[in-house]
Amino acid sequence: MTAAELERLLADVAQGALTPEAAVQRLRRFPVDDLAYAQVDHLRPLTQGFPEVVLAIGKTPDQVLGVCHSLAESYGSFLVTRADGDTREALQDRFPKVELNDLGRTAYLPPDPPRAATGRGTVLVVTAGTSDLPVAEEAAVAACALGNRVGRLTDVGVAGIHRVLRQADELFRASVVIVVAGMDGALASVVGGMVRVPVVAVPTSVGYGASFGGLAALLAMLNSCASGVVVVNIDNGFGAAAAASRINHLP
Repeated sequence: MTAAELERLLADVAQGALTPEAAVQRLRRFPVDDLAYAQVDHLRPLTQGFPEVVLAIGKTPDQVLGVCHSLAESYGSFLVTRADGDTREALQDRFPKVELNDLGRTAYLPPDPPRAATGRGTVLVVTAGTSDLPVAEEAAVAACALGNRVGRLTDVGVAGIHRVLRQADELFRASVVIVVAGMDGALASVVGGMVRVPVVAVPTSVGYGASFGGLAALLAMLNSCASGVVVVNIDNGFGAAAAASRINHLP
């Protein structure tokens, strides 16, 4: 339940348009919907501005469906990350309007009617290489679901640095930039040295043996000499989107 919805509910009770008993029924899932295997947190929109996001890893398709049903009942929308093929198929069967991103392994049920994007400007997701796209797509879908205008720049890594330099105008127009890169992770420093807006860097696990599953890119990004670069965990596209969205929605 959002703050605006709670305010309307209390106003209806105060004005006599709704009985206290009816209000209790509407609040039956608030603040937590106990599903035995999950405690669906319906206080999240009041504390963080957006409903709980479902991480599908470690959950059965039926468990994901149960949590999503609770969220859809309350908000008409949900976002699932790291959903495997079976889970995405089950969600599509139950929710025909769900938007699946097979590359990003996400499932997003948009509200009906759709909400207009808000925030200061565009969250631009920049990908070093095509191999980084799964993490980048998770970030892009999540940023869109969180209410942002989203742009994408794909395959502009430092192996051919002219590729990102020729996109300077688009970088300069962004409100927040998410940089997704594996291997040496150098693209985050390059972009951080070009723009004056916050840069959220996402190291990916893409790379050869000495990349240590993304640890080399993580350390390179943490040691960036460019100012304004912050770093999330390896392959954490959703975390980058959440941070970028909060920055983009600052008053």
